[in-house]
Amino acid sequence: MDKLYLVIPCYNEEEVLAETAGRLREKMRSLINRQLISPGSRIVFVNDGSGDRTWPMIEELNAADPLFAGVNLARNRGHQNALLAGLMAVKEHADATISLDADLQDDIGAIDEFVEKYREGFDIVYGVRRAREKDTFFKKTTAQGFYKLMRLMGAELVYNHADYRLMSRRALDGLAEFGETNLFLRGIVPLIGYPSSVVTYERNERFAGESKYPLKKMIAFALEGITSFSIKPIRMITSLGFILFAVSLIMLVYFLSIHFGGRTVPGWTTIAISVWAIGGLQLLAIGVIGEYIGKTYMEAKERPKFIVERAIGIAAEARPESGSVRKI
Repeated sequence: MDKLYLVIPCYNEEEVLAETAGRLREKMRSLINRQLISPGSRIVFVNDGSGDRTWPMIEELNAADPLFAGVNLARNRGHQNALLAGLMAVKEHADATISLDADLQDDIGAIDEFVEKYREGFDIVYGVRRAREKDTFFKKTTAQGFYKLMRLMGAELVYNHADYRLMSRRALDGLAEFGETNLFLRGIVPLIGYPSSVVTYERNERFAGESKYPLKKMIAFALEGITSFSIKPIRMITSLGFILFAVSLIMLVYFLSIHFGGRTVPGWTTIAISVWAIGGLQLLAIGVIGEYIGKTYMEAKERPKFIVERAIGIAAEARPESGSVRKI
């Protein structure tokens, strides 16, 4: 039987951790008892520099039950880096991993279907929401707009998929080959290219605590995705520059004609609008280009994406030295 590791990034999750651990324990025990996964499977919580009791609670869970394991990052590095840290920490010990959030809004009942798809030979299985009926109008509209914009920009995103996915060990090895500092995993994973499938599920309400993705972070995350996977914004600026240049030539001809025609033109409104419009476009263009330059600067530094301060309970047993890691 193959070992399945659940990887759950945590940031200040003391309010939900006990309930989350209980639900996940029940699900994993059920899969083990049905001999769908190995008894060496683990639930791995990744503490992303929390300021509350999240890490002490993870240590307590590990001490009480070896089913639980933990990875403690030296400081807060953000959800995507924390998730990658957990995946890289377990990839030598797990045959497959499933990543999910600590609030369990993603239905853990779908884990059974993930395992079934894995057994059918799929290296990557995406969890996709069936609908967004529970979302507010604003969140639904902006989310759908984000996915459409990302596809327009050339990113290969799976529609209505976040970070609830299964990845085989081979897929994790492929993910490890991507070395960029600016992480957007839901855009990187489709680039790996191994056989993939989809499992649909209903997203639940958060049962406790507050969302760690307010509007400000959601906007920053969207900008990260766009600028990490496409240079189309810069090309759009170039195209806009050509358009404005063409318009300026037309306006030049127009103003010369009325000048030599002897007509009096006040011109204040035209000048004011032109100055503000072109000035605003220039600042926007500088900002977009600066964003890309900044990313290049951060990539050139080659700083570590995360530093693991401590890991507990991950290598529970020796990995079987067999050539097959696909079938259970």
